[in-house]
Amino acid sequence: MTSAREELRELALALGAEGVAGAPGLLAERARRADSETRRAAGARPTPATLRALRDAIRAGEDPLGEALSAARSAEERRAIGAIYTPPELVVAMTEWGARSRPARVVDPGAGSGRFLTAAGSCLPSAELVAIDTDPLALLLCAANAAVLGLAPRTRLVHGDFRRVPLGPVSRSTLFLGNPPYVRHHVLSAADKRWLVAAASRLGVRASRLAGLHAHFFARVAGLGRPGDTGAFVTAAEWLDVNYGSLVRELLTGPLGVSGLVVVEPSARPFENAETTAVIACFELGSRAARVGFRRVASLGALGALAGGATVPRARLAATSRWSTLGSRGSGRPAGHVELGELFRVHRGQVTGMNAVWIAGQHSQGLPASVHFPAITRARELFRAGAVLEDVSALRSVIDLPEELDALSPDERRRVERFLAIARRAGAHEGFIARHRKAWWSVGLREPAPILATYMARRPPAFVRNPRGVRHINIAHGLYPREAWSPALLDALAFHLTGHAPLSAGRAYAGGLVKFEPREMERLLVPGPELLAPLLAR
Repeated sequence: MTSAREELRELALALGAEGVAGAPGLLAERARRADSETRRAAGARPTPATLRALRDAIRAGEDPLGEALSAARSAEERRAIGAIYTPPELVVAMTEWGARSRPARVVDPGAGSGRFLTAAGSCLPSAELVAIDTDPLALLLCAANAAVLGLAPRTRLVHGDFRRVPLGPVSRSTLFLGNPPYVRHHVLSAADKRWLVAAASRLGVRASRLAGLHAHFFARVAGLGRPGDTGAFVTAAEWLDVNYGSLVRELLTGPLGVSGLVVVEPSARPFENAETTAVIACFELGSRAARVGFRRVASLGALGALAGGATVPRARLAATSRWSTLGSRGSGRPAGHVELGELFRVHRGQVTGMNAVWIAGQHSQGLPASVHFPAITRARELFRAGAVLEDVSALRSVIDLPEELDALSPDERRRVERFLAIARRAGAHEGFIARHRKAWWSVGLREPAPILATYMARRPPAFVRNPRGVRHINIAHGLYPREAWSPALLDALAFHLTGHAPLSAGRAYAGGLVKFEPREMERLLVPGPELLAPLLAR
């Protein structure tokens, strides 16, 4: 039996992949070996009917080879290399925008099976087409698509890392076009992160090591490109707001010269089978236009031409750290209102490190009552509570042991030691969180917060008064007043927040899931105490 990947290699070769510059060498050698192995195992090459059907589909604008490659890989494999292939609506809109500048060269730094390159080849009949990718099989499929469409003579494959491969000179401008691999910082190596810090330093900006791989690609273009070059990248929208996205924002308002942003509403689920958002950033290196286009679209079908729509001053982009709210109306501050952070600190609940151990259950029977703390451990407990958390009978307890076990009585110490033996067998002492505590067995719950809030859902956050003083773990936020507040004022504030915390103030994910980080929640506008007081009489 042949594997799906071996079959794809054989199909690519039969469709003419070896005729593309860059295919001979490593890719073609691997393909020849796979080809001979496949023929020995299967006994036949692809049938003429199969090849004819593939050519017809490719010429009709489809990508059967890329779809087959995605299907042949597990979700875990695709996530590891950031292989999320781009829907045709995005490809067409971005390519048509990029083709307006009539570049001499088109570079796709994460080409995959060549969806952007082949679209650009059709729009730009004389442009050189450069496909860069670390995935040799995807590049081979890209070559096959180019060969079928007659683009082989001006297509060049580069098997390597865009951050490190040279491009060589070009007669006129370059268009950087594509969907940079979506790889989170957790997967990136220390060397990758050092590269980003060094690249950003050369550009005069600072980079966070928490930035994903797509930020690296923006930095590479900023360092590699020349005035007059253009680009259009589609990425996850997280960099619009988060602290580690400041690098991308500074590059766009600086050397990259942002000319337009198009945000696809998260409810559109722009990438099939991937829970991610989408924003298209269009840029013209060297441009310093006074205003920048900003559009929101509710669906991929509404993309149309990327140019046009509302505009925002470039100066406003440079001055704000939160871009997702740009273009929204009614952003002025009402009289007497302040940011929540001026009145309250917002803290996420404590991470236990292993809920199965530190949330009480059968395994913790026999522990002293003094180490059990009723706590919010599920967001739905706050949604169900209403305005005030009065009934705590259904809440689970979190086990929070003192750092100094000698403070326990001899009987309590014996019972705790029995529990710790169970915790060790479960590996609770070996986790990252436990290893970075002063004492691995002490969760360190925060003091009760007067107001508790959910922070991740498909509906606005629930703000709940906490007169019973229950604790919370990291599925909720706690609001702690900077100065003493009366219970009545706390009630009034929680009531106001529940009805006036717009989803647009949070960070949107695919499918309409919205997350409020503590600092984002602190930016919510609320009435000051002098305005809340009259509400108490209502």
